[in-house]
Amino acid sequence: MKVATVQFQHAAGDVATNLAVVKRFVLRASSENVELVLFPECCLSGYWHLRNLSRNELEVVAQNVPGGSACVEVTELARIYNISIGVGLVELTEDGTLYNSFFVVNGDGTWANHRKLHCFVSEHMSSGDCFTVLDTPNGVRLGILTCYDNNLVENVRATALLGAQILLAPHQTGGCDSGSPEAMGVIDVELWEGGKARYEELQKQCNGEKGRGWLMRWLPSRAHDNGMFLIFSNGIGRDDDEVRT
Repeated sequence: MKVATVQFQHAAGDVATNLAVVKRFVLRASSENVELVLFPECCLSGYWHLRNLSRNELEVVAQNVPGGSACVEVTELARIYNISIGVGLVELTEDGTLYNSFFVVNGDGTWANHRKLHCFVSEHMSSGDCFTVLDTPNGVRLGILTCYDNNLVENVRATALLGAQILLAPHQTGGCDSGSPEAMGVIDVELWEGGKARYEELQKQCNGEKGRGWLMRWLPSRAHDNGMFLIFSNGIGRDDDEVRT
């Protein structure tokens, strides 16, 4: 199965702009005969700024799943190009509950929606309460765990026991404070804004223990221990007062 994973720097709160980026990469993936393309956590809404939004402001950037306009457009892209697409968003349910959700839709219209199990970005958003799998048209079973969900061994094991062969792991991480021992660390936003003069230092920090070095210690172990492939996607660049790696 040929897959693609995409990093991009989202525009905070601008669903239309972020959706246009998603569409551009879907077209590129389709031209390269990709069957599944994965985007980051909350790539449609933006992520870290959500912690500062009121409930009403969150509802402005939120989507119904699968009936919201952005979800409908992503579903149509999947149908037209016969490709499975995963995108992150803020979900608003019919009963008014808000979730950090990840919507995956196949070319045949079948879909799944994972509500992040450990949602801590906003007091107005709830955590999900179940594990999520989805079969692709070619018979491969996908599992979905969002960012911190992957930190806990048991979450990945439970998803594997549901038959997942590929784990989709959308993130917004790296370059930030972490409660985990010897994990990550803050990257100064001035490094990201520093241009070519600071690029070498930025690259070193992003690829070191504040980013890639830390991730490559534990994500591969989740795949290995459960006999599955894992596809990682992350935001990149400045995200409010943090830097994604």
